[in-house]
Amino acid sequence: MSQKTVPHFQDTDPRYLPTYTLSEASHYLLIPIATLRSWVVGRYYPVREGRGFFKPPILVPQKNPIMLSFVNLIEAHVLDAVRREFNVTFPRVRSAINYLRREFKSNHPMAEQRIETDGRDLFVRSFGKLIAASREGQLAMSELIESYLRRIEWDEYGLARRLYPFTRKRHPDEPKVIVIDPRISFGRPVLAGTGIRTAIVAERYKAGESIEELAKDYSRERLDIEEAIRCELSVEAA
Repeated sequence: MSQKTVPHFQDTDPRYLPTYTLSEASHYLLIPIATLRSWVVGRYYPVREGRGFFKPPILVPQKNPIMLSFVNLIEAHVLDAVRREFNVTFPRVRSAINYLRREFKSNHPMAEQRIETDGRDLFVRSFGKLIAASREGQLAMSELIESYLRRIEWDEYGLARRLYPFTRKRHPDEPKVIVIDPRISFGRPVLAGTGIRTAIVAERYKAGESIEELAKDYSRERLDIEEAIRCELSVEAA
């Protein structure tokens, strides 16, 4: 199976445009803001000779102020998976990203190739095979864990086009009720299959409308309304 050529339209594709503040991205992805900041800006850390610099693995389109693109959301979502869930060490992650950038001539390989992991290495699906990216291209096969990746939809070129963010505790069976699509509502979370922004649903709920009233008004199930509210409110409030 040959790999499709990815078209070059990053300047106009809404997936690559600066859209989300650091705070918004942290909230949507359930990633601590300090962690996300280090991934997109980097950070200094003390060493014996003075201090070293943690080079950010994610390249953002705007740094002052910091703004992330939809592609950056996908990258952070994948990076959170391999670091949090599968315990892949950061040296391996960085090795994988560097390899993929060279191999596929891409600044955003985690969002532009089907990244998968077996808990030790990162993989990219290309030419019908699994390349062990963090082992510099060594071919490998494995039973792959895909709970995070199932929440990403890909287009015919292998580019991420939609993200169904976790709204609870990253359980693999969480419903895909909320979607982030850069072509709908300026990339803000909406109820899947609609253009109804979760922020509007949450605001109406905070203003005193009941979940039952909102479900009837939007012709949605109660669960859908609960997920929209959970997506917008803080963990404590939800």
